[in-house]
Amino acid sequence: MLGARTENNVMSTTLFYQVVVLSSLFLFAPNVRANVLDGIRVHEAPDSIRVVLDARQETQYTYFALDNPYRIVIDLKNTRPGRKLVFSKVSEVLTGIKGIRGAERGKDYRIVIDAKVSLSAKPFKLRPINPYGHRLVVDLFYPTKKKPAVAAAKPRPKAKNRDVVIAIDAGHGGEDPGALGPRKAQEKKVVLRIAKRTADQINRMKGFKAVLIRKGDYYVKLEDRTKLAAQNKADMFVSIHADAFKQSSVSGASVWIRRSEGDDRQESDLERFLVRQANQSDMIGGVGETIKLSKYTTPVQKIIVESSTIFVREHSRLAGEAVLRNMQKVTNLHKKEVTEARFRVLNRPDIISILVETGFISNPSEAKKLAQTQHQIKLAKAIADGIGEYMRANPPPSTFLAARRTELRYTVSPGDTLSEIADRHGVPAAALTRRNKLSSDRIRVGQTIFIPRGA
Repeated sequence: MLGARTENNVMSTTLFYQVVVLSSLFLFAPNVRANVLDGIRVHEAPDSIRVVLDARQETQYTYFALDNPYRIVIDLKNTRPGRKLVFSKVSEVLTGIKGIRGAERGKDYRIVIDAKVSLSAKPFKLRPINPYGHRLVVDLFYPTKKKPAVAAAKPRPKAKNRDVVIAIDAGHGGEDPGALGPRKAQEKKVVLRIAKRTADQINRMKGFKAVLIRKGDYYVKLEDRTKLAAQNKADMFVSIHADAFKQSSVSGASVWIRRSEGDDRQESDLERFLVRQANQSDMIGGVGETIKLSKYTTPVQKIIVESSTIFVREHSRLAGEAVLRNMQKVTNLHKKEVTEARFRVLNRPDIISILVETGFISNPSEAKKLAQTQHQIKLAKAIADGIGEYMRANPPPSTFLAARRTELRYTVSPGDTLSEIADRHGVPAAALTRRNKLSSDRIRVGQTIFIPRGA
């Protein structure tokens, strides 16, 4: 009968569908060589070189080192090169390596780093985080020089009349570009220029010495930034930024200090946004570690740390106010008072620390100004002048400024009162009245006030 189904017909039909399904799975199965190496970047720091490999998937790899000549070899498993992968310009500006090359080896792809000296390699993988996908990072460390053993020297007496040391930290760097502005403007580049100009201005002032935390385009862990400041015996830590916000209309400079742990007030949208961008810098920069603050277990330790923290926060605010007053003379302010936020880079309880937002690189007109040399110089001078104003009013012991503890001159700014000026400089209001021969507490903008020391 026409159309009758037999057992053989049913088996044939079933077999046919099985073949179709298996063929479909074969045709649309993921390619075992699907991982693609799309790019390679390098950043050179004073003690190491970072090589970053951008891939489309998590990379499986092996590596080894060779001598005569020095080479680091990295084999990427089941990986092929992307069309835009270029090696020719990767190592042009590096001093520690001669070049980087790559070649396919069956299903794998081999990277060879030709070094000038013996380098030790530390590779690790990073999960995707905006603006990057999967990354394989290879940190190459220069050999450490062993110092010859010497007889223990007698401890030297502490230097008197030393310089006040200011640590200037350019935010972001290396793998972390920071905020992005119009025409591919990168925060890391803008703030490094401003930081260097600020250091130059500080070094011009007698009794001051500036230390740059980051001198080039490389990343420094948030925790290590303040460690470097402490190692250089800094009296003050200044982190410089030029951030972004969701709305491009937001503009203006601001100064921030660390918010106390017990402060549970609600954060503003801007504060949350800026803090999140700054605090995730380690993950973008290729660290991804959480800062582990020291734990102080004994009551005495807790009291010492808490007292130090209170003092540092109070004086960080005074320093921030001085910087803000001077910045107001050269640029618009987003906030006219020092603001508090939980920036991890301001965590140290023993160093006066401020974070300066020089403007918003996400604002087209402000981004244009931030890229101009003259505006950078004005900002740098304002920051340095504010630091100088604070330090002369509050000179650290054993410094040149403390030895010259003479009276100061202060120019009255809009909104100033005599009592606020007195509190800011740690002198009684009556002492200001006597020294300036004032018949009342009324003062005018532009008036010069003499501030006696030791009053």
